[in-house]
Amino acid sequence: MSLEDHAEELASSLGVDKTEVKQKLENLDQYGVPIDEAKQTVRRNYDESDSGSPEEVSTKSIAEITTGDSRVGVDVRILSVGKRSIQYNGEQHVIFEGEMADESGKISYTSWEDFDLETGETVHLGNIDIREWEGNPELNLGDSTSVERLSETLDVEYDVGGDATLASLEPGDRGVNLDVQVLETEQKTINGRDGETEILSGVVGDETGRLPFTDWGPREALSVGNSVRLEDVFIREFRGVPSVNVSEFTTVAVLDSTVEVADSGTRYPIGDAVDTGGMFDLELTGNVVAVRDGSGLIERCPECGRVIQSGQCRTHGEVEGEDDLRVKAILDDGTGTVTVVLDEVLTAEVYDGDLDDARDHARDAMDREVVAKEIRENIVGQEFRVRGTLTVDDYGANLEASEFTRRVEDPQDRAKRLLTEVKP
Repeated sequence: MSLEDHAEELASSLGVDKTEVKQKLENLDQYGVPIDEAKQTVRRNYDESDSGSPEEVSTKSIAEITTGDSRVGVDVRILSVGKRSIQYNGEQHVIFEGEMADESGKISYTSWEDFDLETGETVHLGNIDIREWEGNPELNLGDSTSVERLSETLDVEYDVGGDATLASLEPGDRGVNLDVQVLETEQKTINGRDGETEILSGVVGDETGRLPFTDWGPREALSVGNSVRLEDVFIREFRGVPSVNVSEFTTVAVLDSTVEVADSGTRYPIGDAVDTGGMFDLELTGNVVAVRDGSGLIERCPECGRVIQSGQCRTHGEVEGEDDLRVKAILDDGTGTVTVVLDEVLTAEVYDGDLDDARDHARDAMDREVVAKEIRENIVGQEFRVRGTLTVDDYGANLEASEFTRRVEDPQDRAKRLLTEVKP
């Protein structure tokens, strides 16, 4: 059933104008709210309108607000104010978003009107719509919302202003300010909603870690080596990890001082890392217990880059494969396991030979599997320190390695360390 059909069905049952209902559903759909949940929200709004006036909306603390609420009032302190442009009903629309807090907790918000909210101020917001966002309630400010500035400042336990570190970021954060160093950049042309668009992607870092970023309007200030202050960025999820998005409303200023960047990735036990659901620039240590099939000298589709079997690509059918080197190693540290994927460069290091060497080896043996066999002999049973990006999905936990270093440790020292780790 299309959104148009849902709007017609809901409008008919409520006895209201279909155009107005459709607009409300499109508003919620823009934020990825499932259609059934969106219809319930719209129905609650109309039920509330029929049962009383906006003045009858009760004021609640943030901790008391649930996804079952329709409209509420709150006394809050503004923690951050972000600004972003989205496409709505075929037109560009500017929204405001961030976080608010009171003594009981904090909550995210989206405002479809410019109420001139400022970070740090304390306000009473009346007649706010509540919607569900990723299982949590979120404040939705619209044309029926009232704003009253309060003279008494709420004392909250959260930082005001939106300043954050990379390690503290989560997908969905908005109105965030960062001091970072630009570590990598790559200019790309993508097919966006307005046709071909030039973007800048790369990696930024601070003393707490590193994350990917995208600048939707490439700026010279975001050059490798520059330390910059980014004000008003929003965070999306990209391949299971937070990604910093620099929008048209983000201000970028080059800093006089250098932002220090962590030399190593964030260290985690494998089990804890997998539980996070994905991490960027992660560092793990463990033993390689196996090398999976599909390692060694492989063939890829020249069109999509996928690994092919017997000259067949799942997408493009029969193709002339292109040789490549890859390793898919199972790393185990006693808390869990992860598949570590090595690219051609790292595979050549553990194979002790390049792609041409692997081709010659396979040709002489008349068996491509000899390359994987030698790699197994070189790394299985050995301890490695691995650095890279972890993704966790229906296919399991996979870490795309940027570093793969064998750990050399005196056997006695290693035994003592292992005994220390397992003692209660």
